[in-house]
Amino acid sequence: MVATTGEGRQALRVAAAVRPDVVVLDLRLPDLPGVEVARGLAASGHPPQVLVLSASGEQEDVLEAVKAGASGYLVKSASREEFLDAVRRTSEGDPVFTPGLAGLVLGEYRRLSAQAPPDDGPRLTDRETEVLRLVAKGLSYKQIAERLVLSHRTVQNHVQNTLSKLRLHNRVELVRYAIERGLDEG
Repeated sequence: MVATTGEGRQALRVAAAVRPDVVVLDLRLPDLPGVEVARGLAASGHPPQVLVLSASGEQEDVLEAVKAGASGYLVKSASREEFLDAVRRTSEGDPVFTPGLAGLVLGEYRRLSAQAPPDDGPRLTDRETEVLRLVAKGLSYKQIAERLVLSHRTVQNHVQNTLSKLRLHNRVELVRYAIERGLDEG
């Protein structure tokens, strides 16, 4: 199922109620920037794939959308066939970009990889690892707080510190990271 809407807040409400596979999103919305909508969708319990359809092909817009959780970016000058193919491929989990923009995203990824420290990665505290394990299992912050006898705010702080250390942007990326490392098991 694909959901589209002309307003950002409405897109968040529709996605929460309908749970579409793909949300086609413009960056320029009248009430809420598309990037904020993408972030909100990525942080939801069942995030849809987000395909940005924008008049802008500017590097800053593309990278900001991807960092916010968009899995595809198509400029509005794309043909009907390109658009339909992009929606289909996005629903299958493929990253889809207008030709030329894929190279831009890949170049940024390579640049960031070259800047990454050569060590084994960031060191998480035992508590951060424990919270990450529970996030990966799908527990809410409130449930984690109850289980670990912490405040809701302390759990949020641990998650934010972990996101920062791992250079991740949202809870979806954090869960993916944890699952890839087997932290959701046991």
